[in-house]
Amino acid sequence: MSTDKDDKFLPSPAVQRGAPQHPLSLIISAIAFYWVASLSVVFLNKTILSGSEYKFPYPLFVTLYQLIVALVLLVVCGQLGKRNRSFSMIPPFEFDLDIARKIAPLSVVYVLMLTLNNLCLQLVEVTFYQVARSLSIFFNILLTYTMLRQKTSPAAMLACAVVVLGFFVGSYGESNFSWAGLWAGVGSSIFVALYGIYVKKTLALIDNNQWRLLHYNTAISIVLLTPIVLFSGELGEINREVYFLGDLGFWILMTLTGVAGFLINTAMFLQIKYTTALTNTISGTAKSCVQTLLAMVFYQNPITAMNGFGIFLSLLGSGMYSWVRYAEMQRR
Repeated sequence: MSTDKDDKFLPSPAVQRGAPQHPLSLIISAIAFYWVASLSVVFLNKTILSGSEYKFPYPLFVTLYQLIVALVLLVVCGQLGKRNRSFSMIPPFEFDLDIARKIAPLSVVYVLMLTLNNLCLQLVEVTFYQVARSLSIFFNILLTYTMLRQKTSPAAMLACAVVVLGFFVGSYGESNFSWAGLWAGVGSSIFVALYGIYVKKTLALIDNNQWRLLHYNTAISIVLLTPIVLFSGELGEINREVYFLGDLGFWILMTLTGVAGFLINTAMFLQIKYTTALTNTISGTAKSCVQTLLAMVFYQNPITAMNGFGIFLSLLGSGMYSWVRYAEMQRR
């Protein structure tokens, strides 16, 4: 499970004025935990899907397995929270059919977002992944206007234009270009934007509790994705083609991807809780830059001058947009 913008399973918090000051060591720890969890999601997914001895190019099955791991962890942590304060932020697992029916449309969007994200990560280089996914800002502005009738400021529109320019420049300059990967990235961006909108509409059903929403979302998503995996033909192909299903190392790596997907939710919660909105914004943008640089080092991804410029524009536009939105929140 992955998202950055792809990692944002939890909705953005409202700006809290007059929030208590926290020790610097705690703030640094929260930011570091978020970075480790977020980077782990991207690189572990890339490793399992296309970059290791356990090359496993089956994004539907990988997504389903990660959701199952996340659900198990949610249930376990919810039970531990009854006895241990360290886990108290995660409520005990619940599932009410009437509430589940109302949350189901959000879960459809969630499944498509995660699946297309993993497919994009499988088909493109990690350095290009940020570019392929950058259009979530554009679709967020478009869908916010068409669905919620909320207008976007000129400054935010300018930042979005920089992102879109970076998308086209980066795509044109990509040396290992994949149309399928590009469209998976665009599709994932659409559903990332839709997810943010549906979360705002759905949270009221469960008392604005993000963890309760995650309980329902994860469980419903498993129910929705299981028949898709069964009828997709992936299981038959896995049984025929994959020779390492009995290898414990493979299942450890698969489970780690699910654990990382779960931890990103905890990391985002803690970073939001212990830092300011500005710190949260800067941290996300800086993490995207580091992610691109690490991909260049670890995967030796070839980057043309035009591709590099497109990546720069996408990161610059994303940073500008985050800063503009933060400034607008402060003025409200």
